[in-house]
Amino acid sequence: MAHYAEAAEYYDLLYRTQKDYAAEARLLTWVIQSRNPEARTLLDVGCGTGAHARALIDAGFAVDGVDLEPAFVRIAAEKCPEGRFRVADMLLLESDRRYDVVTCLFSAIGYVRTAEGLQEAVRRMGTLLAPGGTLLVDPWFEPGQLTHGRITTLVAEGEGHSVCRMSRTVVEGRMSRLEFEYLVGRESGVERRSELHELGLFTQGEMEEAFSRAGLAVERQSGALRTRGLYVGWRA
Repeated sequence: MAHYAEAAEYYDLLYRTQKDYAAEARLLTWVIQSRNPEARTLLDVGCGTGAHARALIDAGFAVDGVDLEPAFVRIAAEKCPEGRFRVADMLLLESDRRYDVVTCLFSAIGYVRTAEGLQEAVRRMGTLLAPGGTLLVDPWFEPGQLTHGRITTLVAEGEGHSVCRMSRTVVEGRMSRLEFEYLVGRESGVERRSELHELGLFTQGEMEEAFSRAGLAVERQSGALRTRGLYVGWRA
């Protein structure tokens, strides 16, 4: 299944006016420091192009990152030369390092697709926490919150090109599918690219159970980052 392989180079351009990464980093810093003022090392799981990582580095953290998409990892490594970035699947995540903080942001957790995958991903992220560490997970939508057939469009202007991404949402039971169609226009012509993204829909109970099975206490902070809230876990 394709992720952002077809359009990784346009990801930052499309979200440039959609997300305030610096503001989100300030909120995350407040959440982290409220539990562990001395926290410094951080692993960003599903790091994408490293936009959150860059903002968190600027906020004072030493950040590494992993992502399943190799093109994203290359972009993140260029954007954040201070960190160590590598290709890894959160369902198979291992590391010889332990971190004060592990984050999984911008709904990347949805890509695990199933409740069993959710439990395994949270368990593996939990094993990478240093004593006193904190796990932050930014969830995808819960069942019943997405509108089947919804169409959204993002348009952005770059240097010498324009990009339009139209997305159609398909909901089938506990799975959401995002059908992305890109039009990339240049002086030489218009190019079309397509991607399919599949993300599982998890209830609050399923999210909290995944933390509990991983031996972590958890608190859902409503409205943090976005209306879906933020799950904050720590070793009980």
